[in-house]
Amino acid sequence: MGAVLQVRSTSQNGADTSGEHEQQPGAGPKKGRVTPHWNALLGLLAIGVLYAFLPDKISIGPRGLLLVIEIIFLLPFVIAVLTRRSVSPVTIRVGSMILLGIVTVTLAIGIGHMIFTLPGELKGIRLLYKGLLLYACNVLMFALWYWEIDGGGPERRQQSNLQLADFLFPQQMGGFDENWAPHFFDYLYVAFTGSTAFSPTDTMPLSHRAKFLMMVEAMLALILLSFVVSRAINII
Repeated sequence: MGAVLQVRSTSQNGADTSGEHEQQPGAGPKKGRVTPHWNALLGLLAIGVLYAFLPDKISIGPRGLLLVIEIIFLLPFVIAVLTRRSVSPVTIRVGSMILLGIVTVTLAIGIGHMIFTLPGELKGIRLLYKGLLLYACNVLMFALWYWEIDGGGPERRQQSNLQLADFLFPQQMGGFDENWAPHFFDYLYVAFTGSTAFSPTDTMPLSHRAKFLMMVEAMLALILLSFVVSRAINII
């Protein structure tokens, strides 16, 4: 969104030197851009839109129910941002986790419904269409999970002294770029490669929760590809 954080400078031995020396003329405190949340919000809304295109026998309730739930959760946050009111990071994180949990359960049930209805599906193109929608939702959903858990969330990742302990990106290896911070697209790429290769590629999961999420993502993607593609080929 556009907030700016002031980064405290430290000496080589780790002592805080932010107030010990006067700043040179023209030299100000280092600033870091806070990673915007809008990309993640659009990704979340995209899941609701894609889910609304699923047939009624796969989706839970009305087609647009998931999208309506997402809007109800996101509307207070969007209003707070537009009116420039402060929102507690704890409130944002708790709301995000609850909403992601709802989305995860909804998509998991949708995948289950699709598997159970495969014997009665007689149109291969329609089956591929439904499988592609669920596959795209799976990628977006886990990109949001990775975005939310890595380093304690997007707010904590802006701290200059924070050591990310969930994912190790290539830019963070060997001091390649000390000021680099992952954006939502980086997590989207991790989720996409995890759903296509069924394993990590250039970004390594480090924590147990990151490894668990990648296992679940690969399992759901494998179920979708194996069942849907094989059934569609038999029909076509």
